[in-house]
Amino acid sequence: MKSEKNVLVLIGVLSALVIGFLFWLIYFKVGAGVESVGWVSYLPALNATLNTITAILLISGYWLIKNNQKIAHRNVMIAATMTSALFLISYITYHHFKGDTQFLAQGFIRPIYFSILISHILLSIVQVPLILTTLYFAATKNFSKHRKIARITFPIWLYVSVTGVLIFILLTFFN
Repeated sequence: MKSEKNVLVLIGVLSALVIGFLFWLIYFKVGAGVESVGWVSYLPALNATLNTITAILLISGYWLIKNNQKIAHRNVMIAATMTSALFLISYITYHHFKGDTQFLAQGFIRPIYFSILISHILLSIVQVPLILTTLYFAATKNFSKHRKIARITFPIWLYVSVTGVLIFILLTFFN
């Protein structure tokens, strides 16, 4: 029990560091200059693609576990974790070069965009420790706790993945 508590504290600290770093990266760090690195402009589309793949994998993983296909579920959820990790690397790279992305559109779309964005940001903050905790309980074969936390993690992770794609679409077509 004590080692589980230590791991959960470590997950909390690691999550706070990741979230703090992302907050600094997006809102305080000045972009390194996207003009000099043309490939950076493709990263938002890559990010949306990775989010789409993650959402598909999450839904597949849910279906697999509901159909008692535990090994396939495990493999698909590992893949979802990997696509989310690749997303994070790409996202950090993009914001390193570009900095904050402004939404310039006016009219009816503006409050829609910011409603989606704010809920996306808030839930992505919650998502970090939830995913790590869910993975920890699965890795340690504590499936009763894994199931309990996964019921919370799954809809949040899915929502963040889907709204990430929506944000990309809104920035692409309305900005």
